[in-house]
Amino acid sequence: TRLTQEEDKIATFENGSAQGFWARNDRGNGHPFNCEFRNSNVSFADGIMTLTLSKSNEKYVGAEYRTGAKFSYGYYSVSMKPAKCDGVISSFFTYTWGPWDEIDIEFLGHDTTIVQFNYYTTGVGGHEYFYELGFDASEDFHEYGFDWQPDSITWYVDGVAVYRATENIPSA
Repeated sequence: TRLTQEEDKIATFENGSAQGFWARNDRGNGHPFNCEFRNSNVSFADGIMTLTLSKSNEKYVGAEYRTGAKFSYGYYSVSMKPAKCDGVISSFFTYTWGPWDEIDIEFLGHDTTIVQFNYYTTGVGGHEYFYELGFDASEDFHEYGFDWQPDSITWYVDGVAVYRATENIPSA
């Protein structure tokens, strides 16, 4: 069901949950990622959601918070502090299956002074853009967002537009 009322489109996790969202708890991504997701790796304290990474029986155990609700064009944002750790990706993204459309904000843990923006349209990616932040994102919380419209995606850092894509944009 597509959410239509404005207040239903805002998810706030300050109190440890948001209606319609849950912590993923399953076998994860499989090869080549070798990662599982466990709801025990999600915690809330002092208005902050923390997602942790651990290792169990040669598999990495991560965390993901998600919803099955369908959203459309609009502005999406997160206040986050990514992990600074080789091999770890901290991300905020939207995606659909059938067709596979996705819009990403990703930090590759080996260098958290750079954020990667990316998107897929009907399973086709190759739209990566690396933006140099001028600060180490792992040291403090910052707001990262994107405004998804029918003819463009504009990515933001701390409320400032820093990159825009205008070709092959995913549709709602």
